[in-house]
Amino acid sequence: MSFGAYLTVWLVVGFLAGSIPFGWIVTRAKGIDIRQVGSGNIGATNVIRALGWGWGGLVFLLDLLKGLTPLIGLKLCLPHLPAGMVPAGAAPWLVMGVGVAAILGHTFTPWLRFKGGKGIATGAGVIIAVMGWWALAPLGAFLLIAATSRMISLGSLFGAMLVTATICTVPTIRAYWPLGVITLIIVLWTHRANIERILNGTENRIGQKQPAAEPESVAADDQPSGDGDQAKDE
Repeated sequence: MSFGAYLTVWLVVGFLAGSIPFGWIVTRAKGIDIRQVGSGNIGATNVIRALGWGWGGLVFLLDLLKGLTPLIGLKLCLPHLPAGMVPAGAAPWLVMGVGVAAILGHTFTPWLRFKGGKGIATGAGVIIAVMGWWALAPLGAFLLIAATSRMISLGSLFGAMLVTATICTVPTIRAYWPLGVITLIIVLWTHRANIERILNGTENRIGQKQPAAEPESVAADDQPSGDGDQAKDE
């Protein structure tokens, strides 16, 4: 198998793994369409609104594993490839490509008409696989800021910025700096509505009750659509 074919296979694996809509599956099994609850998003934050912290935590863990598992599998396979199959210096790019594919699979899942979540949990799995123990710093920042501000989105934004800063400055993982930059761009793009609400002082907070979303508002405000709008929560 050529390197191009090998790359293609793993990109597809990463995208398909990321595309599994666990938030929708879990809530559907409980008789709820998560797209008609709260912000209409399929991520863990909205699942917490619909089913509580237990089920929301489960969805967060499953979404995290969507990013972590493909990269762990890839890293286990790379040492066993024939000598010379992977061009010199290409391994980090292969890992980064699969990681980004997993995040995009979650954000644009084909099983729900390419309307997914914001990729925070799946991105966290990717970051853990790439950064190892260094991932504790941005994850800690996310938890601290989310807990003190009661805004998941604000914690996600600061966590993503710290991911990029850490990858770009730590010598042992600096080869993955494009992943840090791309991840930050994706997070900023998918959270652009959240950023506007944070600046306006109207962002949703943990524990704040939110009315069920109308189908039209879900399509226009909370989900990716033709004009590029995205859901309100992770």
